[in-house]
This record gives sequence, structure tokens and C-alpha cells, in this order.
Amino acid sequence: MTYWVSVVLCVLAIYIGISIALYYLQDYMLFKPEKLPEDFQFDYKNQETKEYNLETRDGAIINGLRFFPKGGSKGVVLYLKGNSKSIKGWGKFAVDFTRHGYNVLMIDYRGFGKSTGKRSQKAIKRDLQLVYNKIKEHTIEDRIVLYGRSLGSGFAAKLASLNNPKMLILDAPYYSLTRVTARYAPFMPLSLLLKYPLPTYKWLKYVQCPIHIIHGTDDKLIPYKTSVKLSQIKPKLTKLYTVIGGGHKNLNNFESYHKMLDDILNREPKTIDLETTSINVIHSSKKSKKKA
Repeated sequence: MTYWVSVVLCVLAIYIGISIALYYLQDYMLFKPEKLPEDFQFDYKNQETKEYNLETRDGAIINGLRFFPKGGSKGVVLYLKGNSKSIKGWGKFAVDFTRHGYNVLMIDYRGFGKSTGKRSQKAIKRDLQLVYNKIKEHTIEDRIVLYGRSLGSGFAAKLASLNNPKMLILDAPYYSLTRVTARYAPFMPLSLLLKYPLPTYKWLKYVQCPIHIIHGTDDKLIPYKTSVKLSQIKPKLTKLYTVIGGGHKNLNNFESYHKMLDDILNREPKTIDLETTSINVIHSSKKSKKKA
């Protein structure tokens, strides 16, 4: 009996040790930031940019870049990036929106690029609302588009749930970060340990603007079925776009992805008169009886 008690206590100690390690090391596993010196100069060919530094109430600095379209502006895309690198590299994706006549604002989360401050889910949400409020000082909400890529999709959904933007675009979104990490640590109490649960599915329930979800069928990190489930939360407001063969990091390499963005950004939704459609026609499951 003493032997088995020792074994159980040993296993329990290991389990607790791993749990503690996961709790304190998850920031290093989840975020892969690229730090930039304060005097770093952003440079993008054929793109006009302006750098911004926004100070938060706790003294952190949120660094961002604004990309300008050629000609008139249709509005502003607030682009919330993924969990790696900095806007130095992510900036190359701004052309996908400036070419459609939109200004693009990209910001680095705390600890990324030139941004400073202690990172937490609450702090990042507060920072993004501050950025959103600054955008509203210069344009009406009906001209603001929220675009969330991977990690940024959860934060974009939260921001949309608290505000009234023109639309919300989610690129390779997750149902919740707790569910994503559970695939790699199924036996750990992640609901208790995770500092960044990011429950996208909960926040989407409160979004009132059109929701556009883009996902690749070959995404190995966040399965395509995730977006199918998310699209069912607010079905009347949501449209799901499928990139056949698309993975998690290469949707921009597919022509279909750019056609989808064109459809989302440039075409106003049409109102359908359902009375002129077959919506009320019911297929009979019974075979019609032959006349005698």
C-alpha cells in the first residue's frame, strides 16, 4: 500500500509541477514577439505610411502604422495580427486593403515591435478599445472595418461586440484559445490555467454588424470545422468563405482569397425578397401513390 501511495503522490507532484510550469511559461509559448529598437525606421516600397505612438493609462506605449490608399478613402481597416513577429513583417499585407481604397491601421501588441507594457488579456483588450476610440475621433464607425487574423480574430470579435463597426472579418479564427491548446495538452486543467482563454464564440453572440469568416480547408493548427461552428452562432449576420486547400499561414497565396476580400469590401449586400423564392417549398419524403 505504501508503494502505491508513493507512486500516486509522485504522479500528482509531477502533474502539479507541469501545471505550474504551464501557467508561468504560457506567455512564452503563446506569443512569439519580435522586438524593434525605438529608432527603427519602417520602410515599405510603394506604400505611404505614418507611425503612431499611443500612451495607455498605465504608461505603456502602443506603436502602430497607418497605411494610406492612393486616392480617396472608403474607411479604415483595423488589422489585428497573429501571435508572431511585429508589424515590420505584417505590414506587407496592408496592400490587400489599400488597393481597395481603405486606410489600414496595424498595431503591435504589448511586448511586440516598439510597443511596451506588461501583457495580459485584459490589458490588450483595453489597449485595442483605446485605439478604436482614437479612430472614431477621425471617422464614423460605419467606416471602420475590424480584421482579425488567427490570434487577432478573438480580440477583433471582442472589439466588435462592444462597438458598432461596419463589419467584422475573421481570418482563420478559433472557437476559443482554450479549445485550441487542449488539442496539445488534453489532460491539463486549461480552463483554470490559461491566462488567455479568448472565448471568440461567446463574444460573437453580441456582435451586431455583418460577420465574414475566411478559413482554409487544410488548416492544421485551427481546423476548418472551427469556422463552421462559429458561423452558426449568428447565422443571419454571418457568411463563411472557404479557401479550398488553404492552410493556416498561406491564404494570401490563393487567388480565391483575394476574390473573397474583393467581394467583402466592395459589394454591398442585396436584400432578397424571399416571397419570390422556393424557401417555403417542402420536399415530400413519401412516394406519391399511383392512381388506380
